Amino acid sequence: MTKAIIAGVLLAAAGASGAVAADSSGAAPIDADLVLADGMIYDGSGGAPVRGSVAIRGEQIVAVGQFAVGNAGRTIDCRGLAIAPGFIDLHNHSDFEESLLGEGNRGADNYLLQGCTTMVTGNCGGGQANVGKFLADVDEGVGVNVAHLIPHGAVRSEVLGRRAVDPSPEQLAKLCEWVDRGMQQGAWGMSTGLIYVPSSYGKLDELAAMSARVAAHGGIYASHIRSEDSDLLGAIEEALEIGKQSGAPVHVSHFKVCGKPYWGVVRTAARMIQDARAAGQTVTADQYPYIATSTSLGAMMLPSWAREGSFDDTVARLSDDAQLPQLRREVEQALSERPHVVIVACDAEPTYTGRAVREIARAQGQDPVDFVIGLLKVEDPAAVNFALDEADVRFVMQLPWVATASDGSVKQPAEAKAHPRSYGTFPRKLGYYAVQESVLPLEQAVRSCSGLPADILGMSDRGYVRVGAIADVVVFDPQRVLDGATFDEPYELPVGIPWVIVNGQIAAEDGKSTGAMAGRALRHESKLATPGG
Repeated sequence: MTKAIIAGVLLAAAGASGAVAADSSGAAPIDADLVLADGMIYDGSGGAPVRGSVAIRGEQIVAVGQFAVGNAGRTIDCRGLAIAPGFIDLHNHSDFEESLLGEGNRGADNYLLQGCTTMVTGNCGGGQANVGKFLADVDEGVGVNVAHLIPHGAVRSEVLGRRAVDPSPEQLAKLCEWVDRGMQQGAWGMSTGLIYVPSSYGKLDELAAMSARVAAHGGIYASHIRSEDSDLLGAIEEALEIGKQSGAPVHVSHFKVCGKPYWGVVRTAARMIQDARAAGQTVTADQYPYIATSTSLGAMMLPSWAREGSFDDTVARLSDDAQLPQLRREVEQALSERPHVVIVACDAEPTYTGRAVREIARAQGQDPVDFVIGLLKVEDPAAVNFALDEADVRFVMQLPWVATASDGSVKQPAEAKAHPRSYGTFPRKLGYYAVQESVLPLEQAVRSCSGLPADILGMSDRGYVRVGAIADVVVFDPQRVLDGATFDEPYELPVGIPWVIVNGQIAAEDGKSTGAMAGRALRHESKLATPGG
C-alpha cells in the first residue's frame, strides 16, 4: 500500500514506551490492521481535541497523531468526526439473568450503539454474587467488555438471608471471605444498595469491615447511598466514614437528590465530597443525565422493614390491620415527595403501563395510598419517578469528579415502557448537554464517559486514546450525535455514532452492529497473592 502521512502529532510507534516526537519525518511507517484517519481526537483526558489519526494493530493502539502509514488493512475516513475512547458505563445492571446473558442479548446492542465498550455490573448491592462463575459466563461471548463488582446485598443473602439482623463475628468473617474470594476472582470492588433489602440492613461496622477487605485487594467501594432525599447529607457522611474506616476509595452511585422539598441540597452534598477530597480522601461519583429515577414501586413507597424477607412477607404486612396504619403513613409521605410516579411495567395489569400512579387512582375513584397498597399486594412493578431538578442535574454534571453512567441494562424493545437511559445515556450527555446546551465542554463530557471512569476503577489500559492502550474506540459526529430514546419511546437508538471498536475489532459500522462479539470479561488483578493474605 502507498505510504501516506496522516495529520496530527506523532505520539509513538508500536511497542514504544510512550515517548513523544513532535516531528515524524524520520519515523518508520506504521503497519496497522485499522487506521482511523484525520479526525478530531478527544483522548479522554479532558484536554482540547487535536486533529490526527489512530492506528490499531491487533487489539492495541500503536500510533496516535501524525505518522506515515506502511501497510494498513483498512482505513476509515474520519474527517468531520470525533475519535474518542470507548465509553465505560460505571453503573450497569446487566448481570441479571434476563439481561446480558439472556437469549439474544449477548451482543449488548443498546449499549454498543451508544459507543459503550465496557460496562460495570454488580451495582446497588444486587446481581451475581459468584464473581468467578459470572465472568466465566461472560467469556462465552459478549458484544462489550464486562467488569464486575461484588454485590453486598447478594452476598448478605448468601450468609444471612433477607433478614434484618446484625452478623455475628463468625458471620462477619464469612461475609469478608466472600469479598476476598470475589476480589481474587476478578471483581473491581464492592457495591451496596442501602435502600434495598437486604443490603439496607448492613450497618457501618459491617460495611467498613467488608470494604477494608476490598481496599486490601485494591478495589473500590461503590454505593447507592442510604438516602437520596430527606437525609442525603447523612447518607453522604456515612459513605465518607466507610471510606475513612476501611481505606477504600468511595464512589457515590447516581449522585442526586430526589423530591422538590430537597432540591438544591445536592450542592451541599457536593461540598462535603469536595472537602473530603481536599483532605486527601479518594471520593468520586457518577450520574445519569435525566430528571427521572427508576426502580421498583415498592422500593419507592415502602420502608426497608416492610420489605424484609420475601414478597409474601411484604404482602402479609400490607394485609395486617395492626401494621397497616403505619404503612399508610409511610406511603402517604412517599407519595407527597414523589408526586409524579409512572408505572413502566406491570404484568398483573398491563393497562397501567405508561400511566401515572395518581392518574390511575383517580380514574378508579381510589385514594392514591389505597391504590399503591393494593397494587403492591399483587405485584411490585417497575416505576419511574420524575423527582429531580434540571438545575441540579446540570450542576452535578459539571463537577470534574462525576462520571457518566446509565444505571440501565441490556434489553430488547418490548411493549412495556422503560427508562430511556438504557438506550440513550451517553449520546444524550454528548449531544444534548455538551453540544446543544453547552452545559460543559465536549472534551469534559467525553472524559466523564471514558478516562474518568477508567481512573476511578484503576483500569490503566482503557479509557484513553493513547499508544499502548487497548483499542476500545468510538467515532461519532459532534454535529449529529444525539439520543433517540424518550420516556414515551424508550427503545429508540441514538444517531451520529457510526463506528465502535471493541478490543481492536469493528463492532459497529455505519451505526449498526457487525455481530463481532468482541467483548470479554475484564478481571481486576488483586494486590494480594492469596485470599485474606
